[in-house]
Amino acid sequence: MSDTRTEAAVPEARTARSGQSTSHDGSGRTQIADAVVAKIAGMAAREIGGVHAMGGGAARAVGAVREAMTGGDSSVARGVAVEVGERQAAVDIDVVVEYGTAIQDMAAAVRRNVTSAVERMTGLEVTEINIKVGDIHLPDDDQGDEDAASESRVR
Repeated sequence: MSDTRTEAAVPEARTARSGQSTSHDGSGRTQIADAVVAKIAGMAAREIGGVHAMGGGAARAVGAVREAMTGGDSSVARGVAVEVGERQAAVDIDVVVEYGTAIQDMAAAVRRNVTSAVERMTGLEVTEINIKVGDIHLPDDDQGDEDAASESRVR
């Protein structure tokens, strides 16, 4: 008698879905979601000196609004997009760099740290890491915020 089960009838833990890495070691499958790899990459990128913030202007603005509404921390995956296959991952990272930072050196350090963290934690081979520097943080950017905060709008 033949097995007439369809793929839809197979339990979710045994099917590969898009956005996840699936490995099989003989005793079961391990699935790693894109969001997991994005968080690992985001944390690793933030550890590098010269990285002021992550994400483009719109992503930072939306994140600030979300943080204000929920009272929570900003997402560690902000500014990170990943594509995860069965054995490999590709990562795109948007950063804001501190003024004075050697961008090429910072980018190389981010690539090394992200590659090391993702490969060590997931076992996936990182095939590429694209870094987009969308802005540069100037020293007087913070001073303007402090001046505005210290001045009262009402007298």
